[in-house]
Amino acid sequence: MADASRPLVDVAAPLAVDDGSSAGVGDVGGGVGGRGMGGVGGGGVGGRVLPGALAVGLIAAQAAFAATFRGPRERFWQRMTLTGLSLGSLALVTSRPARRTRIGPREVVLGLVSAAALYVTFRVGDRFARRVVPSGDAEIRDIYTLRTLRPKEEIAIRLATVIGPAEELFWRGLVQEALMARYGRWAGAALAAMAYGGVHIVTGNFTLFGAAGIAGAHWCALYAAGVPLGALVVSHVTWDIWIFLVQPTGEITPLAPVGASHR
Repeated sequence: MADASRPLVDVAAPLAVDDGSSAGVGDVGGGVGGRGMGGVGGGGVGGRVLPGALAVGLIAAQAAFAATFRGPRERFWQRMTLTGLSLGSLALVTSRPARRTRIGPREVVLGLVSAAALYVTFRVGDRFARRVVPSGDAEIRDIYTLRTLRPKEEIAIRLATVIGPAEELFWRGLVQEALMARYGRWAGAALAAMAYGGVHIVTGNFTLFGAAGIAGAHWCALYAAGVPLGALVVSHVTWDIWIFLVQPTGEITPLAPVGASHR
């Protein structure tokens, strides 16, 4: 039987930084008792996230997402991977909670449950967007054309090893941690969710902007409630692969050739 106290995966291992703390599953910035209200704000931004990292990170994220979504579409996945590497590395260098992220049996279970709940939400949201939002159907199909740009196996590897983990390390481990330290647990979580959704405005896809806002609110609320960051990494990766590659929420055949709406 697996030892639930021993992490299965060290998410931060590639860029581990010794900050003088031990980091078992119980430390993963997680559990209400593990992170706690004192942990969120007790040390201030400088205690858990380096001063200035929030501003630098948000500016970098806006620039990176603009370049990723507005550049030549045929190289989207290469740019998205580079964005993940850049923002994830920044989180590991500047955020203690990001560096202490571990994934054990408890995180796997919580992550899978979280991903399933979010998928159900998106199944309902897909039907609503296609019927109510004037451009919803076309925009959803346009998002799914991205899965045709590279082999599915390659996209899955990129999502699982870089893009999904990096987004959680950056948006929850750096951005949300800093905002909760400054504005309080739930106000900080709300601001972090808005920041995550906001960077997707550059896509020009209203449905994607809305979807990012819903997903961001889901993960931010869970993190504020005490769900470990490692569990959110599992959730994000599982949800990305399932909804995008395995079981899309609806019709995905493009209405126009791939790249018709992007140069």
